[in-house]
Amino acid sequence: MLPGRLCLVPLLLALGVGSGGGSGDGGDSRRRRLLAAKVNKHKPWIETSYHGVITENNDTVILDPPLVALDKDAPVPFAGEICAFKIHGQELPFEAVVLNKTSGEGRLRAKSPIDCELQKEYTFIIQAYDCGVGPQEAAWKKSHKAVVHIQVKDVNEFAPTFKEPAYKAIVTEGKIYDSILQVEAIDEDCSPQYSQICNYEIVTTDVPFAIDRNGNIRNTEKLNFDKQHQYEILVTAYDCGQKPAAQDTLVQVDVKPVCKPGWQDWTKRIEYQPGSGSMPLFPSIHLETCDGAVSSLQVTAELQTNYIGKGCDRETYSEKSLQKLCGASSGIIDLLPSPSAATNWTAGLLVDSSEMIFKFDGRQGAKIPDGIVPKNLTDQFTITMWMKHGPSPGVRAEKETILCNSDKTEMNRHHYALYVHNCRLVFLLRKDFDQADTFRPAEFHWKLDQICDKEWHYYVINVEFPVVTLYMDGATYEPYLVTNDWPIHPSHIAMQLTVGACWQGGEVAKPRFAQFFHGSLASLTIRPGKMESQKVISCLQACKEGLDINSLESLGQGIKYHFNPSQSVLVMEGDDIGNINRALQKVSYINSRQFPTAGVRRLRLSSKVQCFGEDVCISIPDVDAYIMVLQAIEPQITLQGTERFWRPAAQFESARGVPLFPDIKIVSTFAKTETSGDTRTTGTAPKSAVLEEMLHNLDFCDILVLGGDLDPRQECLELNHSELHQRHLDATNSTAGYSIYGVGSMSRYEQVLHHLRYRNWHPSSLETRRFRIKCSELNGRYTSNEFNLEVSVLHEVKVSEKEHVNHLIVQPPFLQSVHHPESRSSIQRSSVVPSIATVVIIISVCMLVFVVAMGVYRVRIAHQHFLQETEASKETEMDWDDSALTITVNPMEKHEGPGHGEDETEGEEEEEAEEGMSSSSSGSDESEEEEEEGTGRGRHGQSGTSSQSPGRGTWNTAGVVNIWK
Repeated sequence: MLPGRLCLVPLLLALGVGSGGGSGDGGDSRRRRLLAAKVNKHKPWIETSYHGVITENNDTVILDPPLVALDKDAPVPFAGEICAFKIHGQELPFEAVVLNKTSGEGRLRAKSPIDCELQKEYTFIIQAYDCGVGPQEAAWKKSHKAVVHIQVKDVNEFAPTFKEPAYKAIVTEGKIYDSILQVEAIDEDCSPQYSQICNYEIVTTDVPFAIDRNGNIRNTEKLNFDKQHQYEILVTAYDCGQKPAAQDTLVQVDVKPVCKPGWQDWTKRIEYQPGSGSMPLFPSIHLETCDGAVSSLQVTAELQTNYIGKGCDRETYSEKSLQKLCGASSGIIDLLPSPSAATNWTAGLLVDSSEMIFKFDGRQGAKIPDGIVPKNLTDQFTITMWMKHGPSPGVRAEKETILCNSDKTEMNRHHYALYVHNCRLVFLLRKDFDQADTFRPAEFHWKLDQICDKEWHYYVINVEFPVVTLYMDGATYEPYLVTNDWPIHPSHIAMQLTVGACWQGGEVAKPRFAQFFHGSLASLTIRPGKMESQKVISCLQACKEGLDINSLESLGQGIKYHFNPSQSVLVMEGDDIGNINRALQKVSYINSRQFPTAGVRRLRLSSKVQCFGEDVCISIPDVDAYIMVLQAIEPQITLQGTERFWRPAAQFESARGVPLFPDIKIVSTFAKTETSGDTRTTGTAPKSAVLEEMLHNLDFCDILVLGGDLDPRQECLELNHSELHQRHLDATNSTAGYSIYGVGSMSRYEQVLHHLRYRNWHPSSLETRRFRIKCSELNGRYTSNEFNLEVSVLHEVKVSEKEHVNHLIVQPPFLQSVHHPESRSSIQRSSVVPSIATVVIIISVCMLVFVVAMGVYRVRIAHQHFLQETEASKETEMDWDDSALTITVNPMEKHEGPGHGEDETEGEEEEEAEEGMSSSSSGSDESEEEEEEGTGRGRHGQSGTSSQSPGRGTWNTAGVVNIWK
């Protein structure tokens, strides 16, 4: 029955039926309240608490349990329905909505996306409301208060970031650290999962470092300051969601060296530009002692050049040029000269052509030709050589002969010899038998470590019998052992001088070499009759490079120093470290050669330290550096001058001869690259090569005869010795040419070449002679161009006086053809022979004067003169040689036919004749002066070669007509 009654309540309320009847608003209100109390008896019911979860940046809240309200008034309309859920709290970002009034189902949602980073949890009160008794929200009943607790679920939207953009740490080399430094990253996410850093990682590969999950960086191996001064590594971080950092951080680790005693602030590679003079080697060097109590310091700087040439950079001139340069006396005999036609005994030896070093491998020797060295060296002589020798092979070493003079046949006696035996240098000298038949010093022994150290050394043996002195690298050594022997009995057996082995001519079935040398030799010379001075010896072996000290005055007090003779070793000592540092900063390298040998020179700095009363003193490691000598600018030597000229035969026959190179010029240039300053168009400065002249010495000039050697019976090349001696040069002469040698400037060689003359006593059989000249610097390292010279002889041809006059009148062809060679060779002749045009003008003027004079004269005595000319012509026809008239022609040109070139030259001759009228007077005056100087000078082709005889009316009383063709 109750449900039926409940259903009637709403209907009655709608019809306005009350229990008391009556009318009016007050009655209606009471009736409604009464009805509601009767109908909406229960309030809604919900759970007492709810737990919800909402995902960040979302609006849906998932509640547990679900939001559902129940009302026992159901199914009564309004009273049994749920109309609302209300949340109590200020500015809560949530709202609750009713999904179904009848079932009471509701939903909790966010008004806007929730940010976990702003608030992770929310707690508030919620109540459910039924619909009361009608739609006007009248008499709604609310449930009890339920607590809602909502957690915001985090989203991994933020990447880790490091607190510092970069980290820096300093570590000491040679140590292993547990933690060098710690990096730290943070994450702005709200949840522990996404806000915590779970891992750190080093991004840079191949570095000796590691990092743990807490960001601690450690080194995995001992660091070395010399290997690397600084490390830069990149580190990233990961949160627990494995999201990496947005930007890596830079970690800089500086390696601080352990305080090690040693030299600081020096450069391993030092470049030296040729011609730069003295260059400091250690301008900033200083010694670090690590607070060691140093009482004194000794520093040794050593320049190691043993692998350069003969031990260091020396002049590479020939031995003759070096002897001349050092002021050695004449008479030296080079036993190992450069192979040539005249010195062919060294042709079969192994040669290093760049330094003229001869290598002996124990299987070869060289015979010196007879007559090169005198048989009797006298009691005074000098032997010099460069030698590089190592330990002798084998257990029982044999003698290794450097120089040996022994019997050529029959016997095997050694008259004098120089050899190495068991790393001892031995000089043997057996004097010839004389009246004193007694023991005499015969063998002189020196025991030196340098003999077998495989390094180059310079040896000089000065003999002043019975005293023999050895100079090695400028230092004097007396023999430690001298043995005596009997003199050699006289005989008529010829002797053989050899190098690299000893000739065994007797006591064997077949003569052969024996006692071969193993090593290298250079500049082996012998000087009979004189000993060399200490000054010359020092000059011959002097190095052109070495160590030097700039400003000795500023070395400071208490500094002691000394050099070795070659200045390759410098030793400094002192008590004050600061003074030693400043002194060492002044040590420099110098190379005085204009063209030094390019390459590496090793440099070593060693130190010895003494400390104050301490058992253990600091140790300073050596400094190993090297000097790189750069390539010098290579000169281009050029010879310039007249390449072809003609001379009359009389000049070749004269005592002075013909100067071959009167105008030769020697010029040396090098290409210098210059950068143009105009960069507006290309943006880069264009480079252009400019030739600049440079000055340097020459060491020889060779003049070779081409087309066959000179015939000493009729021709030669001559040069006054005074021209050589005053310029400190020397020369050798042969039928093959002339060789001028000696170290001298280019101007000196020019002056000497200007005086070189060619003579020929029989030039009638000679037409041309050709010569070639070539000059050198540094023994052929730099050579000039090959300058060729051609010299021609102007021969004289005699003709009769009648034929001479006829030639003048008829204008013979050879006068016309004189113009033709001018077009081909006037340039070459201009510097030596006068212009052909000048000759033609003079001849034309003379002809004109002659014709006028002859015309006047014939008017007076035409008949008589005609008879005299007829008789004279008959006499001259019978004897050609009686005529005083001679015509000089050039045999180098072919004589052209009578009619050839007449049309071309006739007009030219007329023009030249007109021009010659104005200069006839001056030409006549000059002819008189040259007539007195003789016909030889007239053949040079100078102006004014003719004069009129007042007695006979003939041209040139000497009867000489100069014709160049």
